[in-house]
Amino acid sequence: MKCLIVAAGQGSRLREKTDLKPLIPLRGVPLIERVISGARHAGIDEFLVVSGYRGDELRKHLDSLGKQDGIRIEHVINDEWNRANGVSLLKAKPYLSEPFVLSMCDHLVDPDILRGLISAAVEPDRVTLAVDFDIANPLNDPLDVTRVKCNAGRIETIGKLLPDFDAFDTGIFLCNPIIFAGLEESQSAGDDSISGAMNVLARWQKAFVFDIQGKVWIDVDDPADVEKAEKLLDSGKL
Repeated sequence: MKCLIVAAGQGSRLREKTDLKPLIPLRGVPLIERVISGARHAGIDEFLVVSGYRGDELRKHLDSLGKQDGIRIEHVINDEWNRANGVSLLKAKPYLSEPFVLSMCDHLVDPDILRGLISAAVEPDRVTLAVDFDIANPLNDPLDVTRVKCNAGRIETIGKLLPDFDAFDTGIFLCNPIIFAGLEESQSAGDDSISGAMNVLARWQKAFVFDIQGKVWIDVDDPADVEKAEKLLDSGKL
């Protein structure tokens, strides 16, 4: 199975530590390499990476990594990287005609989350999001994460500012190509985000959830998150 990693944005909140967020070192290893390594431990062996901001530098680094470690990495270029993340995903449409895993370049997860998500039954024409129902866990900032309202294994609605929610979006999805139809519908309504596409799929009853059951994940967005991630790595939880 392929894994698509969205890595096109600027990552301005980490500017004091790095000019290129995917390459920020966590205990000496770039963030995106940590993401790729976790996916490989879950059994994924082929990657597509969407790059945009300072893309030449990132692609050069990934080409070197692929050659060094024997990893199949294909590039997708998003020259509209200043738009929302759904644009990056839609750029990959020509490369993906079968089920695939979608990951953000700044989300680190326990590989068991990926294993469980991949091993779940792959139904046609649905997208499944790994969600965390432990919304009291202080590891991730509740004011910054994307919120999800679930019902009977499906997504009712998703967004940053939901007043009524029962789960957090971990940034890991098991996708079928129907995600691209959702993106196109959402963009036609003026929403370029992946969450916008998931809300479209929720209305179509095609957006499902996978409970990570308390396993560890972290969204690395700012210097405080970097410190938390490094502590998790030191403890062996990631």
